[in-house]
Amino acid sequence: MKQLEKGVRVRIRLIGAVFALGFVLVGIRAFDLQVLQAQAWDERAERQHQKSIPLTPQRGTIFDSNGEELAVSVNVDSIFAEPRKIEDRNAAAKQLAKALDLPYKDVRAKLTGNGSFAWLKRQVSPSQGARVHELELKGVGAIKEPRRFYPNANIAAQLIGFTGLDPKGLEGLELEYDKQILGRGGYLVMERDGHGRGIGTGSPQIQGATRGHDLYLTLDKNLQYIAERELAEGLKKTEAKAGTVVMLEPTTGRILAMANQPEYNPNALSRYKPSQWRNRAICDSFEPGSTFKVFLMAAALNEAVISTKQKIDCENGVFRVGGKDIHDHKPHGKMNPLEIIKYSSNIGSAKIGKLLEREAFYSYIRDFGFGQKTGIDLPGEVSGLLRPSNMWFEVDLATISFGQGISVTPLQLVAATAAIANGGYLMEPYVVERIVDSEGQTTMQHQPRVTRKVVAQDVAQTVVRMMETTTEEGGTATNARVPGFRVAGKTGTAQKVDSVTGGYSVDKRVASFVGFLPAEAPRLVMLVMIDEPQKVKYGGLVAAPIFSRIAAQAMQYFKVSPTEAIAGGESLPSLEQIVKAATPARGALQQDSVASANGGPQMPDFLGRSYRQVLNMMEDRQLNVSFRGRGRVVEQSPVPGVAIPYGAPVWVRLAPPS
Repeated sequence: MKQLEKGVRVRIRLIGAVFALGFVLVGIRAFDLQVLQAQAWDERAERQHQKSIPLTPQRGTIFDSNGEELAVSVNVDSIFAEPRKIEDRNAAAKQLAKALDLPYKDVRAKLTGNGSFAWLKRQVSPSQGARVHELELKGVGAIKEPRRFYPNANIAAQLIGFTGLDPKGLEGLELEYDKQILGRGGYLVMERDGHGRGIGTGSPQIQGATRGHDLYLTLDKNLQYIAERELAEGLKKTEAKAGTVVMLEPTTGRILAMANQPEYNPNALSRYKPSQWRNRAICDSFEPGSTFKVFLMAAALNEAVISTKQKIDCENGVFRVGGKDIHDHKPHGKMNPLEIIKYSSNIGSAKIGKLLEREAFYSYIRDFGFGQKTGIDLPGEVSGLLRPSNMWFEVDLATISFGQGISVTPLQLVAATAAIANGGYLMEPYVVERIVDSEGQTTMQHQPRVTRKVVAQDVAQTVVRMMETTTEEGGTATNARVPGFRVAGKTGTAQKVDSVTGGYSVDKRVASFVGFLPAEAPRLVMLVMIDEPQKVKYGGLVAAPIFSRIAAQAMQYFKVSPTEAIAGGESLPSLEQIVKAATPARGALQQDSVASANGGPQMPDFLGRSYRQVLNMMEDRQLNVSFRGRGRVVEQSPVPGVAIPYGAPVWVRLAPPS
């Protein structure tokens, strides 16, 4: 009996121990779930009761050097539906299709089924958004999403680039700095029950969105407009195929302007060919022709294989090298190096190249930055074509001496010329001055960087003096002169390679002029390159006049005082004229603009409106309007109510309230 009682007590104790252990384990697990893992389970529960829809990120703004907006993100409505909340889907589909200018069957398909969310149309126009709001349909809502817009239309389009609908950068700075500009899109968060059905009456919430960083460029919008306007006029006069202007600050490498023709409008990409998107200044290469003689001369003087007083026989216009004849455009006898540059002698240059020899000349060409990328912060740069010196024959050395048998980009050529203007120092060119985050803090500040010292300062000064003679009486670039300023430069006229025959084309040329001013203290270096001019083909007659017009306006814009007497009959444009001319930067109209009685849209009344209000009205009427200043609109062209002819300038000027 005692043994039976003892056994019962043991069993009772074992059962008690098991229950005690069970309670301990349950307590530990409860502590783990409710305390240690509480946050994780809260988040999981929240996810089960919420639906998140990714939204378009808001890109940062791109500014020019004066703080003028070149690319902005404008908030517009994106329309969505919650089909389960819509009672009469057929009627709703008809109303929404009309309001959003969409096919009925497409809208009806999105409202079919028991889905909790469907996008109807994203980034709609203000008028479409207003029509949807007026319907006041249950289960239909709108969320603000950013849409990329370029207020100055064509201005600097190839350099700035554009974005897709994502909106990821696809070209230009938008692509190169996409990670910095893009920002984070966040999510549209909607409440739902255990079956995935929408619940609650509140509006969906946006969470996790952050704005991208802003870019501040070295580019000056006014100089850019001047360059593009004069380049376009030059191409029109010469009936040329294309053209490029690059303006650079020689002491820093800052890009002040980079213009390309043909141009395009990034607000209306479908109207243009992809070939018009590319930045010819860095993506295209060409034979530099006689502009290359400047670097040959600098190398030869730096190596002391020639002296400034040395006479070189230019053979009266014909000289045979490696079984081929080299010609000058005019016969010359003996000339010194200064005269060889002034009159642009091919024969004199070929003989200097022979004195310098292949290896030394090749080394200097590389040091000036040819045959390699400049390192500019833009996508798509090419390195040009420079064969190794061990592949040069005798005739190759001769022709490369005057710019044939080598190809360069416009940026390479202007950067190398800037090294001459900068006392022999080659600077790395750049476009972005600084990057600023959404809090206003500078995250990157670009500092000028010396790539290398190419030639001695006294050699650079000697070459500058030689380049000045080209714009003096009798030189090849008298049309590049700017009243009141000493201009140093060099013309170039190069035959293009025929893609069919593989030889040089009989009638296709590239005309160019590269120079700087004031020659004694250069403020800017500029290249003008004209591709396939149809009338006059020489750089001194085609590119030099464009250089002169742009440079004259740039000097006035910089408020640089003339250092030379201005001859009778010559004059400089006033600063007021330049600023006024740059104000109505060309605003190309969209083809689907609202038509007026004479075939053009009517100009809205922008007076007194803010920047954002003007942008919304532009979107509604499918116009591109160029902006000047900040604040509210105080002046506009054309005046309100006037029909706008296709392609006419459309602009507004804003000023702070007085």
